[in-house]
Amino acid sequence: MKPLSPSVDVNDRPVVDPTLRSITEGTASARGEHFFRSLVQYLAISLNVKSAFVAEFNPERTAARTLAVWTDDRHEENFDFPLEGTPCKRILTGGIQHFADDVQQTFPTNDHLRDLDARSYLAIPLTNDTGLVIGHLAVIDSKPMHADERELSIFHIFAARATAELVRRQTERQLDDSLRREHRLRSERQRIEAEVAWLREELRARSDFAEIVGESDGIWTVLRNVDMVASTDSTVLILGETGTGKELVARAIHRNSKRNAGPFVRVNCAALPESLIESELFGHEHGAFTGATSQRTGRFELADGGTIFLDEIGEMPLPAQSRLLRVLQEQELERVGGSRTIRVDTRVLAATNRNLLEMVDEGSFREDLYYRLNVFPIQIPPLRERTEDIPTLVRSFLNKLGPRLGKTITDVPPAVFAALRDYPWPGNVRELENVVERAMILSAGPMLQLPDGVIPARRKPTRSAAKLSPLAEVEREHIEAVLEHTRGVIAGPKGAARILDLNPNTLRSRMAKLGIAADRPSAT
Repeated sequence: MKPLSPSVDVNDRPVVDPTLRSITEGTASARGEHFFRSLVQYLAISLNVKSAFVAEFNPERTAARTLAVWTDDRHEENFDFPLEGTPCKRILTGGIQHFADDVQQTFPTNDHLRDLDARSYLAIPLTNDTGLVIGHLAVIDSKPMHADERELSIFHIFAARATAELVRRQTERQLDDSLRREHRLRSERQRIEAEVAWLREELRARSDFAEIVGESDGIWTVLRNVDMVASTDSTVLILGETGTGKELVARAIHRNSKRNAGPFVRVNCAALPESLIESELFGHEHGAFTGATSQRTGRFELADGGTIFLDEIGEMPLPAQSRLLRVLQEQELERVGGSRTIRVDTRVLAATNRNLLEMVDEGSFREDLYYRLNVFPIQIPPLRERTEDIPTLVRSFLNKLGPRLGKTITDVPPAVFAALRDYPWPGNVRELENVVERAMILSAGPMLQLPDGVIPARRKPTRSAAKLSPLAEVEREHIEAVLEHTRGVIAGPKGAARILDLNPNTLRSRMAKLGIAADRPSAT
């Protein structure tokens, strides 16, 4: 490289360096690929070197690809090359690399240096804001290169410009990738939503779910479960709070089953007296008990060839549970007061708003019956967990109740929907229907009004004084429960002290104060 001296005018005022001015003017208006091509061209010509190039490292920084190459007064095609065995690899250290002469002896396996008959090499790293080397700017010559301070300063200036352009290029590429990825995700989401909508329409067209209203994910989960289990003869346990529509689900299962031509017999176990429930379910013979003046066919026999729906199964007394278990196991029964075994072909659907497992633990529900019933459980979500269904439900109730009330209401203000969504609906869909009916009665004209008091003001439930316990008793019960969980272990990583966030000695002292025995098995 031939040294160039600063230019000075007759008045000793500095003149703009011709090399700097040449490169600046040549790249001032350029961007992207055109900028890099202009940069290496003017850099090579101005510094009088054989070749100049700018390259970008791959994310792993094991290879590079040139962004522009100028060699022997012309642009060359860009190319990829591994960093191993090249002077470019040393750029990764973050400093300027300068080989004034005999560069091929230092890197004898580098074909690019050999093709250029290179003797000298000068490169500067291109570093982003985080200090990561993302590329480099380099010049190569077939003569020795003795870079002076001025030439190095030029290199720094245009390395900074090249860095800014490379960062801009990478940011733009990342943005384009993000936009393309966002477009793909949006397209995929639209495709999935369209597919889900088609599947839902196909499900409704294939099955009879007319009475079950809603489009929320929770309701569609219920409908999918109904669709899967309806064609089988499996026992189904329908779980949900009061008013969620458990009977509607049971009827949908029956309508879509192979038994749909047979009877659907509903039994409310909570409404039958304990003394009569066995007679109602299984029938009785003449004279079986006082008042049994004639033979009676039970609900199970009436449902033969069809479906029996045992609503509020948790209210069934234990003696009747034992007889029900036999029917489920053997598909046969005996009437009360009779000895003849009667075969029945009845599918059993049961529903409850109670926690049957807790009742099993309390001894008020048979464990073997629970597992017989819980073959295919379907959980119906409460209305407060699917408030997006409220507008659909309201419009359904308006159409259903309108003829009976002699009213046609077609408009529901957004404020009414907002008020309905804000209410927790402890009575679920049944309570919503009652509120809509009350509002329709009070509304004048085609718009649904929601006067004060239509939605009941419910206070948060509070514990009664009878259920309140002294603090010491609550603390003792809690410590005993934790000790039972840890099998009496107090200290250590799995001990009660760790769970209670207490020092082991503090816990032992508190146990002694509360009268909790410390000599439990495995206690430490």
